[in-house]
Amino acid sequence: MGKNYVDIENDRGEILRYRKHVNGRGLIANGAKVHPSAVVEAGAYVEPGVHIAAGAHVGRGAWVETDAVIGPDAQIAPHAHIGPGAAIGAGAKIGVRTHVGSGARVAVGSLIGDDETIADGERVATDRRGLRLAA
Repeated sequence: MGKNYVDIENDRGEILRYRKHVNGRGLIANGAKVHPSAVVEAGAYVEPGVHIAAGAHVGRGAWVETDAVIGPDAQIAPHAHIGPGAAIGAGAKIGVRTHVGSGARVAVGSLIGDDETIADGERVATDRRGLRLAA
């Protein structure tokens, strides 16, 4: 039987240990909290300090950076990037290859399309069709 963890050296020369999540085999860093019912697909990385709630889904190749929060039933599509300290509301959907900047906030139930960029610190709310609402 293979080992259930991987050691990776970061840009600062520190060795971080990642364990394979039970649902999907994505890599979860020590210090991250991922609900057992959440799915983190293989090839996804979840960094230290991240909180992923029940029913959330993180797609293949996605990267969730330090201290980000993913709400219940949120969907992070493959190859999306969630920046450090960002928050994704319950039931929100983040599209393929979308970048959510550092400290950005995506409101509950929002729909963010593919290949979009949400700036650092930006707050976004959309209707069910993905049209942005006035803040």
